[in-house]
Amino acid sequence: MSQPNEGDATPNPSSQRSTPSSRSSLFSVPTPIKQLFDRFPLHTYPVNELPQRAPRHRNEHILYVFASEQGASSGAPSWNPACLKWQAYLKFSHIPFRIAPANNHASPSGALPFLLPSSPDPYKQTQPVPSAKLQRWAMNTRGDKRIEEPGDARYEAYLSLLDHRIRRAWLYTIYLSPNAPAIAEPLYILPSSRNAFVRLTLARALRLAAEQELRKFSPVVNAETLYSQAEEAFRALDMLLGDDKWFFGAKGPGLFDASVFAYTHLLLDEGLGRGWVDTRLRDALVGRERLVKHRERVVGKYFS
Repeated sequence: MSQPNEGDATPNPSSQRSTPSSRSSLFSVPTPIKQLFDRFPLHTYPVNELPQRAPRHRNEHILYVFASEQGASSGAPSWNPACLKWQAYLKFSHIPFRIAPANNHASPSGALPFLLPSSPDPYKQTQPVPSAKLQRWAMNTRGDKRIEEPGDARYEAYLSLLDHRIRRAWLYTIYLSPNAPAIAEPLYILPSSRNAFVRLTLARALRLAAEQELRKFSPVVNAETLYSQAEEAFRALDMLLGDDKWFFGAKGPGLFDASVFAYTHLLLDEGLGRGWVDTRLRDALVGRERLVKHRERVVGKYFS
């Protein structure tokens, strides 16, 4: 039964039916609470700023790669072939973006690179794009102006030279050869932690991962075989390019050019890490004049 209205001496059966005034009174602020808020009114504070390491340029696409803070701020090429491949491809696609330093633990897929598309709302979460979907994303972003890859029947065969022979030689020369302390250590290990035990553990893990990857193709890891196969691959790629500016006679660089550049640029970079100690893989490339000029073309046009 509803309570009698103020001034009523006795309950009235008709008062049991709700009236507009009685319904509104159910949601009215009790007098003591109202007096409290009159003395201490509510204050709305401004929205908190983003964390210091959160993206500040959400109106731009951000590609997360292996890079130093200084290298990222200047847009320098990443020191990781997988990252540099997509960094170059996005440049070829004329898609404006920034790069940001990261590591595999920061990636949703567990591997770099990945891209965080731009958003007009800095607080709106956007879906990251892993490397496996970057080409499709770039093509959709560019629309009619997207890069069309050549329909050459030899495309996959030559791509396998990069994905297998040259990649295997790269893994060996960076993580298992005397280059490991000079290149892998300053680029991948030292920036990860200041703790000596953590660094030692990471170095061992990287060597083990590289060795396991190489053993998928041969039970014995033979440096001479790896370097010989890579040299043959560079020779084949050099002949494929011929007198053309871009691979397969394309009018502009595409994903294949980016894949080649990712290795040739890093191998020809004398200042990579602390410098090359074992130069056998690098020497296999230096004599390939067409590939060297291809690398210089990409640097001059897209990374100058």
